[in-house]
Amino acid sequence: MGEAEKNTKKAFYVSLSVQGAKKIESDDFTEIVALLREDALEWMDFSVSDILKDSLSIASSLKFSEQLVTTILANRYSAYEDNEYELGLMMPAIRVKEFDVKVYPLLILIRKNLVVTIHPHEVVRLEKLYRYADIFMKKIRQDLPGNDKTTVLVTRLLDENNERNFMGLRAIEEEGDELGKYMIDVKAPRVEIGNDIYKMKHGLIMYLNTLWASLDVVNSLRYGDAELITDSPKLLQRIGILGDDISRNISLAEHMSEVLASGLEVLQTIYNNQLQMLNNRLAFLAAWLAVLATVVMVPNTLATVFGMPTFAFLDWHISLSILGVCTILSSVLIYMIMRRRGWFKVQ
Repeated sequence: MGEAEKNTKKAFYVSLSVQGAKKIESDDFTEIVALLREDALEWMDFSVSDILKDSLSIASSLKFSEQLVTTILANRYSAYEDNEYELGLMMPAIRVKEFDVKVYPLLILIRKNLVVTIHPHEVVRLEKLYRYADIFMKKIRQDLPGNDKTTVLVTRLLDENNERNFMGLRAIEEEGDELGKYMIDVKAPRVEIGNDIYKMKHGLIMYLNTLWASLDVVNSLRYGDAELITDSPKLLQRIGILGDDISRNISLAEHMSEVLASGLEVLQTIYNNQLQMLNNRLAFLAAWLAVLATVVMVPNTLATVFGMPTFAFLDWHISLSILGVCTILSSVLIYMIMRRRGWFKVQ
């Protein structure tokens, strides 16, 4: 939702030193890795096709331990791993199309003065941040300690990822509104609506799981006392604001889940009403069929009886009168019985 389908470049680099900010982008990973200086605040971003294989290769080239990468990738949605001299985070990157929720890993590797982000090609949300990264980096005060500068950069990356994730809830809400139009249509196919409701419910559950996973990482970053993260209360408060934003979106998603549950109850009520209407129509049809069967069956039976030699002495006028009277009486009687039982009422 809100992301381009393909990145323009596979990797880019931004640095901030006393000489100013520097930006470079390339399709060659080794070219970006070769720019490593370690004496300036640096951000490297890599868009890869194989997150496990490529991230291990890139991390090793940048002097990160392979254990750090394998440990955070072992988790499903998110991870936090602090090795004192290096820090690894994995955040979920959510893309929503209709009710289909896709979750991709966004790796953030942190070392002194260096922040590295690695993600699959489908995740291009950081490209927007890269366009004005040099302007953003210039706003970071040069007199700040190294871990403060790193914290400011990491906080901005997390905020950008969270904002794109939050757009997924808007997409689910829009699709849910379209689904609501069909739910109030009594002629809409119940099976199709039921399938769409399941997809929406499944998408919401996945979305909520990823938000809870994101909140765990943000809280660990704020309260984990990592050496590479600042101790400044002001900067830690910014991380806390990220957690508050995630919590608000969790509340919104849970509220939407409650609305969905109410919609399911409405759908069940509509279905029960339709079933009751069908039963009433079938009962109405059965009642009239019973009356018609009586009209045919009684005279047919009497005619068969009067055709026997035993009743040959009866005049045809008398036989016809008996047939008529019996048919009328039996038809009226069966009609009254059906009416008394309420089978002629169609709601």
